[in-house]
Amino acid sequence: MDRRRFLLTTVAGTLATPLAMTPPVVALQESRVLRVGAVSAGAPRSSPHWDAFSQRLGELSYVEGRNLSIEFRSADGRPERFPGLMTELVRRGVDVILTVGPEASLRAAKEATTAIPIVVVAIDYDPIAGGYVGGLARPGGNVTGVFLRQPELTPKRIELLKELVPKVRRVVIFWDAFSGDQLKEAQTVAQATGLQLQPFEFRTPPYDFDGAMKSATRQQAGALLGLASPIFYRQRADLAEMAIRHRLPTIAPFRESAEAGVLIAYGASLPDMLRRAAEYIDRISKGAKPADLPMEQRTKFELVINLKTAKALGLSIPPSILARADQVIE
Repeated sequence: MDRRRFLLTTVAGTLATPLAMTPPVVALQESRVLRVGAVSAGAPRSSPHWDAFSQRLGELSYVEGRNLSIEFRSADGRPERFPGLMTELVRRGVDVILTVGPEASLRAAKEATTAIPIVVVAIDYDPIAGGYVGGLARPGGNVTGVFLRQPELTPKRIELLKELVPKVRRVVIFWDAFSGDQLKEAQTVAQATGLQLQPFEFRTPPYDFDGAMKSATRQQAGALLGLASPIFYRQRADLAEMAIRHRLPTIAPFRESAEAGVLIAYGASLPDMLRRAAEYIDRISKGAKPADLPMEQRTKFELVINLKTAKALGLSIPPSILARADQVIE
């Protein structure tokens, strides 16, 4: 059941009006096909957030095969592939590049082109702090979009995990090349709260969650903290099934993980971020410059609880958590 809708915080008055409704600077000819180069860190195009992206483009009157062409590329969980993928899209003459995921993807896009507009959906870093844009209100250059600082959400996730499993003292934390910065924040927070973290690094997809969980339970881990990674997201159903089998209460960053069977999720809505990216692309296709389109930082987050999983784990969810949930899966 939904308790409240996800709210979007904007950073400039110009975004008080939806992007799609703002008058274009120079409209494209209706006969022209908009060519979008869309780069995923690892999730396939069939993922919920990519479905949301396509749906929103359709609502904005873009139809693939008629006035829209999407050149979709996936790095398949390998950051070293980003430079080649971005260079390929530049050579193919796309009108705009959409890059979704870690900082390595935006870095590669910026190195590949300073002319083609880049719309970013940054799920674990700050493009301003990284020097990719000049500021929120006026990014400057050829980059704009939506971003989320995952490390800032780590304290809340650890707090929720301790509420769910009050007696937990040792928590296994999965991390990979995409989530190292989040690991550092988690270690700092855990030390301050008296939790002992057991880091487990994955290097080559597909990740062996079963082996990792067997090792964690042998070392008496009582819960699992999942960080934001495109590979964790892609394998969320496997992770959820194995966490239940090994009786490890798990918290993840995205709603889709809870929908796949993870006990609890806390974070921003990735499909909503992709829908917003579609609106940026619409604006740009009608003549707006990325330099003039304010960036958006997500500051409101969803709490999703899977009661089926709680029952399977023999856990009772505290009323205080249920009362704060945006969605409870029964």
